[in-house]
Amino acid sequence: MSSTSISSLILFIAAMVVAAGVAGTLVTAVTDVSSSVSTQTGDTAETIDTDIEIISDAGSDAVYDAENDTVTLYVKNTGENTLPGDGTGLDVVLDGEYVSSEAYLPGDGTGLDVVLDGEYVSSEAYLPGDGSGIEIHGDDHWRPGAVAELEIDRALEAGAEHRAVVTINSSRAVFEFRT
Repeated sequence: MSSTSISSLILFIAAMVVAAGVAGTLVTAVTDVSSSVSTQTGDTAETIDTDIEIISDAGSDAVYDAENDTVTLYVKNTGENTLPGDGTGLDVVLDGEYVSSEAYLPGDGTGLDVVLDGEYVSSEAYLPGDGSGIEIHGDDHWRPGAVAELEIDRALEAGAEHRAVVTINSSRAVFEFRT
């Protein structure tokens, strides 16, 4: 009789050890899922609150200066988020070709991608001399309502149609112009 009690006690203790191990694993898994959901919620809120608009006038000669071979885009922060004033996370695609910042930018943190007529434009061609990445009119941060000026030194084909796509935090603005 006592051997049955001891066997039952050993099985009970083994069941408790297994249950404690499973409970510990489940607590860790639930914590990881909860953290992931919180992070995703924050990223989604940032994406929803970010909006930009290219306010350059497509019919104006101010977009492309043929004399100086310069393309100028004015991008307004129309969302609720303050965006980085150094261009971090800002991607610009001109004439259909995209190049991510990880592919070619040095670790200078500018994050500004520009491709024009299928060619990469080096940062020296468009970054202001102060190294700020993009020129923000009226502030050093790209606050809601502020306008960023993106200036690119590049010769374009006369009379051709060009298209610029600017993206930041999944917010995208498209701009078409002729030279």
